[in-house]
Amino acid sequence: MKKLTMLTAAAVLCVSGTAVAKPARAQTAATATPPTSNALYDKAPWWMRDGVITQTGHVFTEIPANRASFSATFQSVDDSAEKAQAKSIQQTKALQQALDKLGKDAVRVNTGFSMRTLYEQYRDKNGNRIEDQRGDKINGYEVSLNISVEVRDMAQLERAYALVLAASPTQAGGIGFNLQPTNEINTWLYNEAIKDARRRATDGVTAAGGKLGGIKVIDPTGRACRTDILARGAEDEWNNTEANEVVVSGMRKAYAAPPPPPPPAPAMAGTVEYLEAKALANPFIQTPPLQRLESTACVVYGVD
Repeated sequence: MKKLTMLTAAAVLCVSGTAVAKPARAQTAATATPPTSNALYDKAPWWMRDGVITQTGHVFTEIPANRASFSATFQSVDDSAEKAQAKSIQQTKALQQALDKLGKDAVRVNTGFSMRTLYEQYRDKNGNRIEDQRGDKINGYEVSLNISVEVRDMAQLERAYALVLAASPTQAGGIGFNLQPTNEINTWLYNEAIKDARRRATDGVTAAGGKLGGIKVIDPTGRACRTDILARGAEDEWNNTEANEVVVSGMRKAYAAPPPPPPPAPAMAGTVEYLEAKALANPFIQTPPLQRLESTACVVYGVD
């Protein structure tokens, strides 16, 4: 049996007795084969091999704010920067001592200085007042001492605020409230969200005529409860924070005020005792507002 040999690389063409190698033309057009890989999707997770139900639990609670902050500024003017700074320190010395008596864990105080040079002024031909900012035209210095107060014990809030105002600051700001949930609160709230997920899943499966099975996954990222679990898509940044803070205005919780103390003996101005007596004579009612904490939990259950 003879073997047949096929030339696929080139055909030979004779021109004027000369053999010339010429590539052979393709007989059929090449057809591109589309990829068959599932590049757009991930493999199904193990817990999706059987029937499952994914459920997100939602809970919230309202807790009084446990942090308060405010600030005040004390300004002093003198012919030298050293004298102006010393005057500001002396003006707030009794105040800082009185705030320290409230407890450093209950009330935290930060201070900062800023200074401004005061120059001689003159009026131009249009009557505008202009500072002559030259080294030999300095009239004095203005020093601003800023005190920032963070109250972590709400029982000391009214006392701390009254003390600051009793020191007669040049400027005082309002009180800002916020909530710093403890680890115990965050854990409790997350556990309640898991319980809510089970209630929702049980109601849903029962309504569909099935029976809730065992727990497959508790996903703190919440991705297992999303519809794009199999989609590769773009990289998402998942938020693992279990509690989000939202301020709710208009709801307040009052703290029982202690009974008024007996009238203090007269004290000298500029002392801690004088400042405390002045603060007691002018109390300020400050009640922290309620703030809302939310939590979600993603749980995957089997379906029997």
